[in-house]
Amino acid sequence: MSYVAEEIVSQPDLWLRAADAAGGVTAALPRPGERVAVVGCGTSWFMAMAYAALREASGQGETDAFAGSEFPIARPYDRIVAITRSGTTTEVLDILKAAGARSTVLVGDVDTPAVTLARDVVALPWADERSVVQTRFATSALALLRAGLGEDLSSAAADARRALELPLPLDPAAIEQVTFVGRGWTNGLAQEAALKCREAAAFWTEAYPAMDYRHGPISISTTGRAVWAFGEVPAGLRGDVEATGARFVHEPGLDPMAHLIVAQRFAVALAEHKGLNPDAPRHLSRSVILP
Repeated sequence: MSYVAEEIVSQPDLWLRAADAAGGVTAALPRPGERVAVVGCGTSWFMAMAYAALREASGQGETDAFAGSEFPIARPYDRIVAITRSGTTTEVLDILKAAGARSTVLVGDVDTPAVTLARDVVALPWADERSVVQTRFATSALALLRAGLGEDLSSAAADARRALELPLPLDPAAIEQVTFVGRGWTNGLAQEAALKCREAAAFWTEAYPAMDYRHGPISISTTGRAVWAFGEVPAGLRGDVEATGARFVHEPGLDPMAHLIVAQRFAVALAEHKGLNPDAPRHLSRSVILP
């Protein structure tokens, strides 16, 4: 079994551990009313997108998400939350250096520069990974942040166990392309699902806000392709997709973060079908460190 496959299986237990850990790091997390920016690169950016949408929807304050390279450091946020598994990503370290006393970092590897640069540190070494492809660190970080907003993660963890046993909704040998869509906080999950398939299997995926799918992207839908939706589905979207001949995938009975586990498993299955090692994606390393 690949490292990433093992790490996918570990997620239900780690989400509960993350929820328990949230109570001990309350002072490091954004307080209600604070104006917050959440930053990350790649997978961490997509978790930032999900958390930002959840925090705003919960009424706890204005929250924006940025890719590390695009963050407007001079903008007057009360707190900057950085998510980084490696703790060494160049763009994130640059932000932490500039943020100073406004910064919180969620990090997997505690023996890294990010820990020394941030004012507040939320360490998740028990969620760190051996695979280059991120799965459990990202979702555990999001689970902790969700718990910090007052959510009970027990149902999500139970759904995650179900997600490990569900049959895959698409046959890796019979699908040409998948577009992932989401709304609100699940837009970040859709982006992450698409990235997992690209990283692990060099597979053609795209991702969009679900309401925007009909504004152009639907033109590639056809027989042999699929649209995979997270969370709430806009009225009429399923019918519009199926009219093109494409498959429509949706699991409304699962917590959307648990549904992401199904997509992670699909990415591994795609890689295995293509004879690729999902732990060693092309042209990628654990962290992007720039000169």
